[in-house]
Amino acid sequence: MSAATKARVLAAAAQLDYAGPDPRAQSLRRGRSGIIGVVLEDSLSDAFRDPINIAMLDGLADEIGPDGSLLLLTGDNLLHSAPVDAAVLIGCTNRVTESVAVFRQRGVPVVAVEAEPMDGVLAIDLDNFEASSLLAQHLRDLGHTRIAMVTLPLEPSRDRGFLSLAREAESEAYTSSERIRGVRAVYPHATGFVSGASLVDEGAIAGAALLSPVSLDERPTAIIAQSDLLAVGVIRAAQDLGLRVPEDLSVVGFDGVRLDGIAPHDLTTMVQPAVEKGRAAGRGAMALLAGTAVEAAVFRSEFHRGATTGPAPV
Repeated sequence: MSAATKARVLAAAAQLDYAGPDPRAQSLRRGRSGIIGVVLEDSLSDAFRDPINIAMLDGLADEIGPDGSLLLLTGDNLLHSAPVDAAVLIGCTNRVTESVAVFRQRGVPVVAVEAEPMDGVLAIDLDNFEASSLLAQHLRDLGHTRIAMVTLPLEPSRDRGFLSLAREAESEAYTSSERIRGVRAVYPHATGFVSGASLVDEGAIAGAALLSPVSLDERPTAIIAQSDLLAVGVIRAAQDLGLRVPEDLSVVGFDGVRLDGIAPHDLTTMVQPAVEKGRAAGRGAMALLAGTAVEAAVFRSEFHRGATTGPAPV
């Protein structure tokens, strides 16, 4: 097109107030909506208060964006009707299997980040069992025998309360269950408290429940929290009760997130590659859409010894 012709076309478009091609018509022509559905079972307000979710979404957007696709954040209950080209499940419970079956019937590719293995679903996993075992062994090496866990939610209802064997057996949360299994490989009889979300306030509630009503010879000397935010809450509860960390109580977390503005603590934790997990999920979704072979991935966490663990008190 010559410069003069281009100028006349642009002038005519401006005169008609033409906003450009209708993206809906473009999607019909291509046979795609240009939308990648991302399922987060947390409420969006809770999801965006967790730095791990934000990091994974950042990584996902890094891979999806250059293709021109958009991310649609939704819950499992809305996913059936969403016009998506592919679906990425992040931290979902086992109840998403029905949605996965619907997508498989439609030929929509599905990627699951930390979920129970499902036929026809690309798995992006994390070494939750091994990493949690390493944290537990670290405390065992420090001489701790009375251990308690603060877990992530176990059910879609997100009910908080003390961990029981029955509740543990009926858990619908893959990540939470794998981390519990990892601790039990070292401490088979560890007690615990199930939180309602990965939030500092939830950790404080759990910490108070595990520490306040217990006599000195029964109180745990170490608590393994399944996220750094929960660990910060546990530390706050301990301090409110006059306990020193790590002299009276050792606390470990999981994630390795930046705690600027949240807490001054250098947590002992497992640092997980959240951004890289998101990128792998994005690459996987794009590859499946292109009909390219792609393999499942398992990411490894790195142990960070901070200042919140020490020898068991005598």
